[in-house]
Amino acid sequence: MSSSTHSAIQLSDAVDRSIPTPYYYQLQEYLIHLIQTGELKSGDQLPTELEICSSTNLSRTVIRQAIQELVNEGYLERFRAKGTFVARPKVAERLVQSLTGFYEDIIARGQQPVTRVLSFEVIPATSQVAHELQIRIGEPVIYLYRLRFIDRDPIVLVATYLPRFMCPDLVNENLEVQSLYQVLAKRYNLVISRALRSVEAVAATAEESHLLEVEKGAPLLLLKSTGFLADGRPLEYFVARHRGNRAKFEVELVRTATNPGY
Repeated sequence: MSSSTHSAIQLSDAVDRSIPTPYYYQLQEYLIHLIQTGELKSGDQLPTELEICSSTNLSRTVIRQAIQELVNEGYLERFRAKGTFVARPKVAERLVQSLTGFYEDIIARGQQPVTRVLSFEVIPATSQVAHELQIRIGEPVIYLYRLRFIDRDPIVLVATYLPRFMCPDLVNENLEVQSLYQVLAKRYNLVISRALRSVEAVAATAEESHLLEVEKGAPLLLLKSTGFLADGRPLEYFVARHRGNRAKFEVELVRTATNPGY
């Protein structure tokens, strides 16, 4: 995060009181203009609400509405006890067209992923996990809970489940410095060939907000995935919670019909 504070940016011309456009919307559009033209750069800190009040003669209610909508739209991000900053670029992950793991995907983009393993143990399968992995309820599964960073920013919390009988010694591996998919391929000859995935929006719990450094209730992107081997056996079920203000998913659609169309 940049330490640059733009308390001196020119905001006196942000609002034209002679037109009927709502003040919050004018302020919003003005700040977007400053971001798009580079006067406000990624990681720059905005002036405080009181400073913006002084510059624009607008009420704090109007300013809060404008800033909150820009946070919701991904232009700004807030940090408790630190302030409001211009959002950093979202991390794009290939949702459909690639079955590489997070580590490989981020390395390919020239960024540096870091993993903190929060839990790595054998547990009995819950009904949901057993259903996804097509095993019996209570059967041993390897549970891997990780917090993953890009360029020192926490990006995603991932809970991963694998049948223990397919990779019995996996818990002895150090997965803070290795890719899970690479270990599965090299040590166990297990490679995911297809996956079923779903995405939905959820609100951050108190624990998730603490680990991902967002406010409680902040939007997260919840990604669920079941990965299958070439013979159809499920190998991996994971539930990932991505920071909504730092992640986006790219989807590629492919026409498979033999009819060339119109």
